[in-house]
Amino acid sequence: MGDAAKLWDIAVPAGPGRLPGLTMAGFTGRADELVDLRVIPFPAVTLFLDFGDALVIDDASGQRRSGSGVLGIAPRDIRARGQAIECLQLRLSPVLAHAVLRPCAELDGAVVALADIWGPGAEQVQDRLRAAASWEERFALAEATLAARAQAGRAVDPEVAFCWWQMVSRQGQVRIDALADEAGWSRKRLWARFRDQIGLTPKRAAQLVRFDRAAHRLAAGNGAALVAAEAGYADQSHLHREALAFAGLTPTGVAAAPWLAVDDIAWATR
Repeated sequence: MGDAAKLWDIAVPAGPGRLPGLTMAGFTGRADELVDLRVIPFPAVTLFLDFGDALVIDDASGQRRSGSGVLGIAPRDIRARGQAIECLQLRLSPVLAHAVLRPCAELDGAVVALADIWGPGAEQVQDRLRAAASWEERFALAEATLAARAQAGRAVDPEVAFCWWQMVSRQGQVRIDALADEAGWSRKRLWARFRDQIGLTPKRAAQLVRFDRAAHRLAAGNGAALVAAEAGYADQSHLHREALAFAGLTPTGVAAAPWLAVDDIAWATR
């Protein structure tokens, strides 16, 4: 994609949000240039609100969906396309997504229509966001709406939340047995409850968090050998295998992925 500014005007909230686990960005496509992005997997569940009816998503099964939707954690073989796109993207930690979108674990990296997982009122929420006078108003409205749903929803087990945030804070470099001990659970119980509530096994979730860090280090221009060492991979070959497993790309392909080119602007709080 080259310079992200050539394709997008990007809006972000003016200050830090009050809902833990939520990040937001608004995207407006410049002119009528075609956007064609291969999604690089990342450790969040994503709501995308399409205000211009221009966004098209192709998934691994060959199905094509248009309009607003929900993208499950660790998406694979998914492309976003369109022209003159106006879209609000809400990234939810799986801990938050469990309460807001339960049962989000069933998404398993897939894309579904917003109404299918949001339930009644999805169209009304989208209409209110579309009618907002500014991106800042949209951000405030989206956060308030998600906060209300989170409060009314069912939170993940505290032990599951603890293990997830430990994975994030340690950038995926954790031992699952040790995490289970810290949480006061058996490995078997943690494995089952984590998979049910987060949507991935603990091992896969830690690998995804680690890969996300590595992907952004690669996109920043760092060499694969250095990234592998810093991100906790056994060697460069290990990183290569993980890149293929998560993104279907080599580390070189990940480094050049247009999907990552906007992150320093849109997701600077990462």
